[in-house]
Amino acid sequence: MRNTVNGKVTVRAVSGTYVVFLAFDMDQSDADRLMGFAIQRIDHTEDETSWLRGNKTFAALRDLAPTEEVNSHQHPFQAFQWADYTAKPGYRYTYRVIPMFGDPGALEDGPVTEVPIETEPLYSDGHDVHFNRGAIASQAFVKRFPGLTLDQAGAPAYEWLARDLLPSLLRFIARASGASYSLHAAIYELKWPIVLEAFKAAIDAGAHVDIIYHAKTGDTATANEAVIDEFQVRALVTPRTKAKLMHNKFIVLSKDDVPVAVWTGSTNMSRNALYGQLNVGLSIDDAPLAEAFKRYWTALSDDPDTRTLKERLDELNPQPADDPDQTYVPVFSPRSGRAIFDGWIDMAKNSGKPLFMTFPFGITKDFRPAYDQNDGILRFALLDKYVNGGNADSRAAAIAEIIRIRKHPNVGMALGDRIFVDRVDGWMKESAPIGVNVNWVHTKFMLIDPLGDAPVTFSGSANWSEPSVTDNDENMVLVRGDKRVADIYFGEFMRVFAHHRFRESVARHIEEHGAAAFDTWKPQNLFTDPARWVPDHFHPGSEKDIKRRYFIGA
Repeated sequence: MRNTVNGKVTVRAVSGTYVVFLAFDMDQSDADRLMGFAIQRIDHTEDETSWLRGNKTFAALRDLAPTEEVNSHQHPFQAFQWADYTAKPGYRYTYRVIPMFGDPGALEDGPVTEVPIETEPLYSDGHDVHFNRGAIASQAFVKRFPGLTLDQAGAPAYEWLARDLLPSLLRFIARASGASYSLHAAIYELKWPIVLEAFKAAIDAGAHVDIIYHAKTGDTATANEAVIDEFQVRALVTPRTKAKLMHNKFIVLSKDDVPVAVWTGSTNMSRNALYGQLNVGLSIDDAPLAEAFKRYWTALSDDPDTRTLKERLDELNPQPADDPDQTYVPVFSPRSGRAIFDGWIDMAKNSGKPLFMTFPFGITKDFRPAYDQNDGILRFALLDKYVNGGNADSRAAAIAEIIRIRKHPNVGMALGDRIFVDRVDGWMKESAPIGVNVNWVHTKFMLIDPLGDAPVTFSGSANWSEPSVTDNDENMVLVRGDKRVADIYFGEFMRVFAHHRFRESVARHIEEHGAAAFDTWKPQNLFTDPARWVPDHFHPGSEKDIKRRYFIGA
């Protein structure tokens, strides 16, 4: 949901399921004495009123440990956008945004702008989007479960980290509640017992279940085979041995042999995917889309070699036409040639609109030109790592190129990391990753102009690489014009982007200063002089001006 209210301070609110993003704007002349913005939240669902809180303080008033959050009415936010990451799905809120003037300790309220907003419900009749927290590396986890690993913390920690991702997956499987239903799945990692138990429960209810799984020699295949035998589900599964990489993670639900819904996204059925890395699951009730996925499943079901499967998909799933009236466009791999891949790059590079993407294995050489454009159009990237593979020299050159690109004022990047020591100005050591290959950001999605009137959301299993199109079994779904979907993705992107951008800055400081970093790192205090922070938000072409204009809808 979106809502904009004009006033001395114009406020735009964009709500997903768990995030409400707030953007502010005002005449620069009215902001000359601005000390920041206070935000008060009125929760109409639970009848509670509270101030949003942050970490930055005025130095003279700082009397808390560095990790303690402070009241924004006393220590206002010195930025023209903020977000509430504690919102709940399907709630009604009013946000009161107040420009603050005066001196620290004696601030005065300016004119209030009130913005009512409703967060999106978790479940609808069409397309639902479910993220886990992706926050095992967080102060929130450390404070909730102090001194404990994930396994030591146990069920409460698992539930907190999964958020609604695992429950929604189990809910989708449970829709196969009788003999009239069937589930046809293609799953790369089939390793989490709770999911296997859900499939068995569907069988017990009378549904037909058939799961294609990655069975080519390797660690993932070995782990899949072990859990299949342990839970005695061999009758439910079909091995995929001839793919270069059977990387899909989708389930088709049919009723009376007619496909009605599909579950897809980036989430493997594994411990790391559900609780460690950031992942997303999509539940889409759309018969034509579900039918397309079922045809893809059928094309996989006899374990064809890559060449045969390419021939099938070139016919079953031709390169999509650019039809703005087609809401859902499925894209299946592997394909003959690069045409599909080059089409993705063209979408990212040449739309002329803001771009937000996640990259689990770094920004490949093909995608870097999409970001290497200093043209005033906002482009954000959230990376698990800068690059993947290659020798030391090629890696160094690629990292140098990406670092150069991220210096463009219209480009924002964040690299996944954690607070890995206890000695940086009071911050608590955060949990280590629980998987391999990808630690923090495993989603693969592209948002083009997510806050516009015709947003494009592109999400699925492919890692934005040429092999993910020409070699691997993969799927992606292009969604046009669905603001609910775009708003949920946008909010979660900004949540995790802010999380890791700070942790990356701490990691760089430690790398630069070594042992001395523990003494030299200091959090940036709030400015007492508005001239130190306000003008940057109005300087044409600056990063903060570009963000202010896009987020407010200018």
